[in-house]
Amino acid sequence: MLPPVITRLEGRPELLDEDMARWTMKRRIAFVTPRFGAEIVGGAEAVARDTALGLAGRGWEVEIFTTCAVNPYTWANELPEGSQEDSGLVVRRFANVLATSASEEHRVHGNIYYGQPTTLDEQVTWLNALFRTPGMFEALLRERDTFDAVVFAPYLFWNTTVCMPIVADRAVVMPCLHDETYAHLDVMRHVLSLPASVWFLSGPEHDLAHRLGPVAPHHSVIGSGMDVPKQHSPEEFRDEYGIDEPFILYLGRREADKGWPWLVDVFASTKTRVKLVSAGAGHPDVPPRLRGRVIDVGYLTTEQRNSALAAALAYVQPSLMESYSRTSMESWLAGRPVLVRQGSAVVEWHCSRCDGGLVFANSVELGKHLARFQSNPEAADEMGERGRAYVLQNYQWPQVLDRMERDIMRFAKRLSANGNRHVAGRALTSTPRPIEG
Repeated sequence: MLPPVITRLEGRPELLDEDMARWTMKRRIAFVTPRFGAEIVGGAEAVARDTALGLAGRGWEVEIFTTCAVNPYTWANELPEGSQEDSGLVVRRFANVLATSASEEHRVHGNIYYGQPTTLDEQVTWLNALFRTPGMFEALLRERDTFDAVVFAPYLFWNTTVCMPIVADRAVVMPCLHDETYAHLDVMRHVLSLPASVWFLSGPEHDLAHRLGPVAPHHSVIGSGMDVPKQHSPEEFRDEYGIDEPFILYLGRREADKGWPWLVDVFASTKTRVKLVSAGAGHPDVPPRLRGRVIDVGYLTTEQRNSALAAALAYVQPSLMESYSRTSMESWLAGRPVLVRQGSAVVEWHCSRCDGGLVFANSVELGKHLARFQSNPEAADEMGERGRAYVLQNYQWPQVLDRMERDIMRFAKRLSANGNRHVAGRALTSTPRPIEG
């Protein structure tokens, strides 16, 4: 039997509709992300964009506060400052201030990345050296009371760690949290404890947050919404790329943090005739000995991705750094099972809730799963269908947006009663200053 629809983990049941009707909201909301645009596929920014579009479709006036950056490695200002319209959203871009010297930042970042002890001052130096966006800070401080809620995603960068506290009484943080070294830093502690609400995408993300430290008293497992494709065309994908053999599919960035090199090594030792097809950003770096077994198809449109998933024997998710795993949901919507790397807590959690996939830790286990799916395709189909039912029951946009709206209404009602005069439970008597290196 499928598990129940996700509900709030903390506090009382959500407000009743008649209670909401007794007062008036501005129905204005801001989303704060380090990058923004339809071209940014996957990650917290994509979740924020989809959520913003969903709320705009329900009549909310939505503004996006973001930077002029496109590249998440350099954070250089590649887009012009100012406001523009994007799919009905007002997008306001602010220029980043970049460090003039990267030597200290590189040293500190190396220590952070490899888990070496760092002081709070060193962490602040690193955070500021990535980028600072003072114009965004000033605009949020100036306009804070014009919004019912300000949603920040993800937890990691200057735009959340520094800008969120000045709107804490109406701030929602979607941390998109992973069990990575950055999440354990002292400079991040307030990001989960200070806002009016925290929206988690999965149960394991919620549990991780509590292991890291204090969490705002009001927080929920909200999940994220999924658009249900109108059709999948698996044969079109096979014909376009000339792939006749059974294959498993990997989608995403081809980099170590997403488990791609690990998957290549495991697959190389797997005794199977099944191919590994890869699509996404970054260079796949396929060893010469695997050419013919590993097929790179590069960038795929949304329609091509959906068709590729439907054509696959299974989708493979090797990443340990997931807070939701949108690609796993897409696989289930295509009716295909998921093969998940052992230790990927979020995807294992989803699989355990719907029995829509199998876990593997090495090449032997991966080979056994592939052999099982080939010898018993009905079992693979049934897993995929159970996964599809799970997504449709829990993660369609109307369900998720309902949860979000009710949560916003809860603290917006309190703000209205308090006259919009408090920040994080304390009177706003002075102007907070951005962290500076």
